[in-house]
Amino acid sequence: MYYMYLYSFVAVGLPVLVMILGGLVSKRVVADGEKRSPFECGFDPLSSSRIPFSLRFFLLAVVFLVFDVEIALFFPVVSAMVLYSGPILFNMSFFFSVILLFGLFFEWKEGSLDWISG
Repeated sequence: MYYMYLYSFVAVGLPVLVMILGGLVSKRVVADGEKRSPFECGFDPLSSSRIPFSLRFFLLAVVFLVFDVEIALFFPVVSAMVLYSGPILFNMSFFFSVILLFGLFFEWKEGSLDWISG
């Protein structure tokens, strides 16, 4: 029983002691708040958070994520085509790519992919 308390103290006390010693010994310079704050998409973290957000940037990011995930779904199809090259797998992948192309043409025609105009 005594060893359990000793092991618990070592397991908790040793990391705390190392953290305290590391904080005291480190040559940490007190930097300004801008250097220590997180950087997010070009926004100034110290300014007001009520600035307008670019909706075109958001839409382009969502379109990229959707198409990126759908392209990632093609990797198992390619590995399955190596083992099994039947017409069902080919037809499914063909229709999936046709749906992807229709989505791409729709986004293109809608103007979501045009970054300059708008």
